[in-house]
This record gives sequence, structure tokens and C-alpha cells, in this order.
Amino acid sequence: MESLLGALMGDFLGTPVYFWVAFVAIVIGLLVFDLGILHRDEHEIGARESLTLYGFYVAIALAFGGFVWWQRGSEAGLEFFTGYLIEQSLAMDNMFVIATIFGFLAIPRIYQHRVLFWGILGVIAFRAILIGLGAALVNEFNWILFGFGAFLVFTGFRMFSHKDEAPDIASNPVFKFLTTRFRVTKALHGRNFTVKQPDAKTGKLVTWLTPLAVALIMVEAVDLIFAVDSVPAVFAVTQDTFIVYTSNIFAILGLRALYFALAAAMNRFRYLQTSLAIILVLVGIKIFLVPLHIHIDTLLSLIVTLSILAGGVIFSLWKTRNEPDIGAEQAPQTGRLEP
Repeated sequence: MESLLGALMGDFLGTPVYFWVAFVAIVIGLLVFDLGILHRDEHEIGARESLTLYGFYVAIALAFGGFVWWQRGSEAGLEFFTGYLIEQSLAMDNMFVIATIFGFLAIPRIYQHRVLFWGILGVIAFRAILIGLGAALVNEFNWILFGFGAFLVFTGFRMFSHKDEAPDIASNPVFKFLTTRFRVTKALHGRNFTVKQPDAKTGKLVTWLTPLAVALIMVEAVDLIFAVDSVPAVFAVTQDTFIVYTSNIFAILGLRALYFALAAAMNRFRYLQTSLAIILVLVGIKIFLVPLHIHIDTLLSLIVTLSILAGGVIFSLWKTRNEPDIGAEQAPQTGRLEP
């Protein structure tokens, strides 16, 4: 018993082990609750259920941030909440790309949660690798923060100039690779990611990917690409690996729950990308100042980020108040796999 307590009180990446154990236990519990109870029977998730689930995940994240604040002090707590908010802000653009992928591949709403759920497992693994690599680079080469900052500023300005462009899924390298290198069925096969069918040449039963598997792989690839922006952004707030990783995962869990409410009215958030571009530029400037030992107050960063995000959402909803909601399923689907 004493050895177990000693291990829990030990240190891993600058944080007591029991913090990591608590975080892992919460995430596993949420995933089991999500799949085993809430969505044991697959069904279409409406906007109301989506918002309720999002509120639940936000409450869990706030409680965890409160625990960090209580155990490690106000500065660590503010860093968690700021990192959480920045990740949620930047990952919103990711949600719209995912909605476009589902619309392009004609994935029914009843199966979209299945893709998003299994996609979370990839997020947990890939974010751990990216954040671990980023933390190692920052600890070894502090000057790399200049590179992170410059990249975020560049990405923010690029987002300004491309804010009205829709993703071209048909020309996406991942989509082209999957459809040219693997056997992919033209139609869905229920909730299955793979299916056994005869090979067109040999007639032997072989494994085919379904459009659901293509959607899952593309969602994972999109998240990996967006993580290249969002992970360095959180390093502008803190270089604490625990806070960077946990704030990332809680933010993604919440946004995946919010996805169905966002996707049901994609057109209503037309100006949100401008807010995200501004946040990227400001965060890039902040991270650029870190190696120069110029510190911007964490609470100020939290307030500014929240204000810009809220401003973008409110302005978008006001400007499009007379427009009907247009969801992902109503978007053009000329490139989908079905004939």
C-alpha cells in the first residue's frame, strides 16, 4: 500500500502521477458513459441533445480545471482554462471541415457519432505524441517558440485571405490516396467500417473499406493537421505538458459533443473564421514574446480570447438572423462515392 501511495505521489513530466491517473480515469469514464449508456442504441443526435451533452462536457472540464486550481494554484488553473478556451476556439474550424467531409461522403447523421467517437481515440493518441514532441523541443531549444509564433501568425493571416473558401474534399490528398490505393465500396454497409466482398478481378472474398472508414480516416487526418496550429497555440499560454494535454483533450471532447448543433446550421457561423484568425495572430504574437521574457497576463489572455470568440459567434448569428439554417447534409455532394 505504501509503495502504491509512493508511486502516485511521484512525478511524471513535472506533474504528480495522481493528477495523470485522475485525468485518465475521467476520460475513460466519459468514453464508457458515452458509448455504453448514452449511445448504446444508435440514433440521430439533434441540436438539443448536442447542446445538452456539450454542457455536460463543459461542466466536467470546469470541475477538472477547478481541481487543478485548488491543487496547484490560481496561475495553473488560469492556464488550464485559457488553454481549454484557445483549443475550443481553434478547433471549431475543424468541426466545419468534418461536417463538409460527412456531407461529401453522404454519411447519415445516425452514423456520424460513431465516426466521431472512434476518432476521439486517435485524437488522444496523436495529441499525446504531438504535445510530447513539442514539449521536448521547447525544453531543449527554447528558441523554437519563435518558430511556433511566426507559424501561428502566418496561419492567421492566411486564414484571413482564405476565409470564404470551402474545403475541396475531392482533391484532398488523403481522399485520393484512400480511393486509389484501397478497395472502397461505393455505398455504405450500415455501421461497418469494413466489409467482405468479392474482388473484381479474382472473385475471392477480400476486405473492403466502406465510406464510413474513409470518413474516419479523413477526420483523423484533418484533426492532425489542425493540431499543428492548436498545439503550439497552447504553448503560448504554458509549457506545462500536463496542462497543455489535458486542456486539449477536454476541449476536443466537448466540441465533438457540440458538433451536431454546429453542423445543423453551418451557414449561421459565417464570420466565425475571422475571429479564429484574429485569435491565431494574437496567440502567435504572445508565444513569440515568451523567449524574450515578456509575459502577458494569463487572465488578460483568457478575457481577450473569450471576447473575440463570443464577438465572432454573436456577430455571425446577428448578420445571418434572417437566413434559414443550412446543415452539412444539405451541402452539395457531387463527389461522393455513390454513383
